[in-house]
Amino acid sequence: MADVDGTTGGRAGTAGMDGFFRRLNPDMCVVTAVADGERAGCLVGFASQCSIRPPRFSVWLSKANHTYRVARAAQHLAVHLLTRDQRELAELFGGQTGDEIDKFAHLDRSEGYGGAVVLREAAAWFVGTILHRTDGGDHVGFVLDPVEWGEGRDGPLLRLSDAAGIDAGHPVD
Repeated sequence: MADVDGTTGGRAGTAGMDGFFRRLNPDMCVVTAVADGERAGCLVGFASQCSIRPPRFSVWLSKANHTYRVARAAQHLAVHLLTRDQRELAELFGGQTGDEIDKFAHLDRSEGYGGAVVLREAAAWFVGTILHRTDGGDHVGFVLDPVEWGEGRDGPLLRLSDAAGIDAGHPVD
């Protein structure tokens, strides 16, 4: 169906949204969580600043993901921006599952606020206290209050198009 301006549109189903979603190219980030002596981390494409004052940031974790299961019990999450030349790190956190390997075994990391795992090689990072969890369907949103942050590497950030071809390490329905 063509709208008045000649574009096509629709209202039912989700297939029509594919054209909209394909045009997005967000920055990718690695989110880490620690709870009950277990640590986890994953590559995330659904993340955004969601408030200016007070500063707030939201990340969305897949319910199928090991990191989500750890984050449900966590009080803090760490969010890390990667540069384009860190595709190997993106592949580790996006293409492997913490159900099978320790993603942190050979990484340069430190303990951040509240015991959060901070990746020292990140372009920039922050640790946020989890304020809210919101069910969004197959992902859950975590609204974070930043409490600690830092910067590291220079360079253009890793975007969704740079991460193309990384097969998810967790099961996808």
